[in-house]
Amino acid sequence: MSVPLKWTIDRAPDLTGRVAVVTGATGGLGYETACGLASRGATVILTGRNADRGAAALAGLRTRVADARAEFMVLDLASLRSIADFAGDLTERLKGQGPGAVDILVNNAGVMAPPRRQETEDGFELQFGTNYLGHFALTGRLRPLLVRAPGGARVVTVASLAARQGHITFDDLQARHRYSPFGAYQQSKLANLIFALELDRLAQSGGWKLHSIAAHPGWSQTDLAISRSAARQGVAERLLRCLTEVAFRTLGQSAAAGARPILFAAAGAEAVDGGYYGPGGRGERRGRVTDARVPAQARNLPVARRLWAVSERLTGVALS
Repeated sequence: MSVPLKWTIDRAPDLTGRVAVVTGATGGLGYETACGLASRGATVILTGRNADRGAAALAGLRTRVADARAEFMVLDLASLRSIADFAGDLTERLKGQGPGAVDILVNNAGVMAPPRRQETEDGFELQFGTNYLGHFALTGRLRPLLVRAPGGARVVTVASLAARQGHITFDDLQARHRYSPFGAYQQSKLANLIFALELDRLAQSGGWKLHSIAAHPGWSQTDLAISRSAARQGVAERLLRCLTEVAFRTLGQSAAAGARPILFAAAGAEAVDGGYYGPGGRGERRGRVTDARVPAQARNLPVARRLWAVSERLTGVALS
């Protein structure tokens, strides 16, 4: 099924009664995605690790969508403990509410290219641990809620154009021997895309009530490049970050436009299981929503299955 020309969230079905969880929803793509889903009637759970930013995002969403049903819950994707706590808290909140299900999960939160190698609470390299392993664990923890959704929930995982340059370095997944800020980011985003495609294969073959879809925002103007710490940056690092921001502003698009492929994957009637969606302009950097190109390394089945097994071992969450 093809993507309708110039698709926007207004063309999505009514989502009243559906529950959507959006990670990294206190700003940028996640916030725009949450607003879009709320505008179609979904009950939206905004998540983030900062309660003050969460309160501000919730207030902003309710200003934009006057009758929005939304709330904020703390979730730090860089902490397996926080992920487990969030899943438990959400399960309790949904008890007695219809089927007690999550209908849409948007795995969006991320961090990009800290100049110095940092680690998550569990000792993972920050980008691989937050962008990929955190979402792997979250999806696994929420699986009981996802499969309760009538017709099966949609799990949308946000990848990136950076996945095209990514490689899964199994002998140094945590970049302990050699750290490259953008190399680690590319690996984490390739892992996200591999995860989405492998989750679809497993759901199809195992008869799971899940619909796994991937999306990328092109070059979107967000605060993703802000580091989680005050790690000092050298001149070259500051220059590279400045040039990156200028390029995104010049050749890219707004966060609202970047969220459209994510919203299509989450709510578009025409989105298909195992699909990958992004902007349709030059280089997929900007433009209307269309099918995105899947890089060859994301289709490598032995790599996907090995990565899955490693991820289950590292997170302690069995998803297969």
